[in-house]
Amino acid sequence: MTSQDFPYVVGLPEIGRCRVMGVLNVTPDSFSDGGRYFDHGQAIEHGIGLFAAGVDIVDVGGESTRPGALRVDPEEELRRALPVVTALSREGVVSIDTMNSEIARRAVDAGAVLVNDVSGGFADPKMASFVAAAGVAYVVMHWRGHSADMQARAQYSDVVTDVRRELSERISAVVDDGVSPSQIIVDPGIGFAKKPGAGHNWALLKHLDALMSLGRPVLVGASRKAFLGHLLTVDDIPRPAPERDHASAAVTALVAAAGAWGVRVHSPAADVDAVKVAARWREEP
Repeated sequence: MTSQDFPYVVGLPEIGRCRVMGVLNVTPDSFSDGGRYFDHGQAIEHGIGLFAAGVDIVDVGGESTRPGALRVDPEEELRRALPVVTALSREGVVSIDTMNSEIARRAVDAGAVLVNDVSGGFADPKMASFVAAAGVAYVVMHWRGHSADMQARAQYSDVVTDVRRELSERISAVVDDGVSPSQIIVDPGIGFAKKPGAGHNWALLKHLDALMSLGRPVLVGASRKAFLGHLLTVDDIPRPAPERDHASAAVTALVAAAGAWGVRVHSPAADVDAVKVAARWREEP
């Protein structure tokens, strides 16, 4: 059984392959692009370019969640993200990457059809009830705490078993708050309270079937993450984030072939090709 055996997610038609979600950080301190798209005009132009490159969803975020990042005032997060969501919703399918229910509400009113909540509903107790009322798709990610100290929480008996159990608990919690299972997509939280050198991320990627057994589609956000930089270390120097795209595309091919519902990526051209290859691979008996 794979996540593609559970293809239906509210508001998102089945497309017969792993989806590609393009990352659009409207922040000054993203780990991956260093504020390259902080200007609204540049962000909108880049979002249109992501659609042109073949992504199925553009994921707009106004708060950095890189390791060590501090929280952003909600008004500032809204100022960053809302004009971009509004403009890009006219071009294609848009999601809002936020832990704040009010930001999510304003973004959905502006056209977003998916809420990508890296806290899985922990950060804002009102998020699940908002998502339930709005009826939009909802990414519930595995999360153990805010970015400022999340890596200190990366202690596991068995990372696959522990993450699966904690995601199952979050699914139950948001369903109790009224969210329909058909709205839920799960995300193992690659890089979030997962130590790059401890094998946590690799174990989760290798054993996606354990997460798929939860019965909901699985979204993987491995693109440019630190564990890839550590893999590609030369002379004790990890490869910089913008130079990890080839490795990111390799992960895309592997998880798409394994049945992931979607991948969240920064530079999508190779990933768009990779999911097509994986889809053809999966067709063979």
